[in-house]
Amino acid sequence: MAAGKRDYYEALGIDRNASADDIKAAYRKAAMKWHPDRWVGGTDAEKKTAEEKFKEASEAYSILSDPDKKAKYDQFGFAGVDGQGAPDFSGGFGSLDDLLKNIFGGGFGGFSFGNAGFGGSPFGSSSGSSQRVYKGRDIRTRVRLTLDEIASGCEKQVTIERNIPCPDCDGKGTRNSSDIKTCPRCHGTGNIQQTVNSLFGRTVTYTTCPQCGGEGKTISNPCRSCSGTGLVRKRQTVNVKIPAGVEDGMQLTVRGEGHAGQHGGISGDLFVVIEEIPHANLVRDGQNLFYTQVVSVMDAMLGGEISVPCLDGNYKVKLDPGTQSGTVVKLRGKGLPAVSGYGSGRGDMYVKILVWIPRKLSSSQKQLFNSMRGEGEFTPNPNRDDKAIFEKEKKIF
Repeated sequence: MAAGKRDYYEALGIDRNASADDIKAAYRKAAMKWHPDRWVGGTDAEKKTAEEKFKEASEAYSILSDPDKKAKYDQFGFAGVDGQGAPDFSGGFGSLDDLLKNIFGGGFGGFSFGNAGFGGSPFGSSSGSSQRVYKGRDIRTRVRLTLDEIASGCEKQVTIERNIPCPDCDGKGTRNSSDIKTCPRCHGTGNIQQTVNSLFGRTVTYTTCPQCGGEGKTISNPCRSCSGTGLVRKRQTVNVKIPAGVEDGMQLTVRGEGHAGQHGGISGDLFVVIEEIPHANLVRDGQNLFYTQVVSVMDAMLGGEISVPCLDGNYKVKLDPGTQSGTVVKLRGKGLPAVSGYGSGRGDMYVKILVWIPRKLSSSQKQLFNSMRGEGEFTPNPNRDDKAIFEKEKKIF
């Protein structure tokens, strides 16, 4: 997850399976609560908080309201939509009424939020009286993949330990529903209201209820298995679909497969980090693959056919007569596919030919080669057709 950012679904307070209407409604609620127009009479700290919350909700909405961006975010997290989510507020935030008209097709009859203050808002109380919704912690794990598995994509089983709803109390924290009572201190709101009168008027603040921790409810007879938390730890196996073309270090996001949230809250996510197992013969660079093939002097001079091990089986490559050591043969489409959403097509495979020069020769072999030493075709000559080869090799140095 990107440093300093909250999950977009969490920022809007919605579930991973929220519909387009749910996403729009959640943003509408956040915009009405945090738009800077509503906080013109607040302190500097309150104005700053409102501005940050409004920007956060706007960025989340810009991603989740776009089906393509939402799909990339659901699969790859922030890495899938890097740089695509932050709206441009360089020209200001605009009025809340205009914002709601543009996005939701309706305003509020010209209400002026700049003069509404904190007690006379046309939207009701901003006390946040709804009960707290807990989000479970995320889990990060690693999965090791061979190059063959990466080439075709696969499904892996990942074993993790995570918090799940307690089976003895169904996650309620107690076996008997009658033992769950409305908190007597906050009367079920989860917040405590404090009113302070000063020379500047009356100020109302809301803090989390210390008796119920913002739950709005208390448990008189907690479940023994989970001690009232509603959660127990268990070792479980999760099936993770790995798309073809992933790279070492890439992180996949499996929504809702992290720790369960308390009291029916939102489950965290499972982040799967890819670890690529080095191949015995092939070297990878992005979508392209590289292989080195050693051939004999005779094969290089006379030409022939060599077998190259590709990921989809051995591939026959024709060796032209007079092939020079260092020649690179390109096999189109024999590389790796692009990860879905990050490109298209397949990479290529590059085969580098190295000519093996024997270190020891028998007497008869030496005599044979000595007899050919003086012949023109066996003497390097940059002025012949292979001039380009000499020029290419000189540029290396």
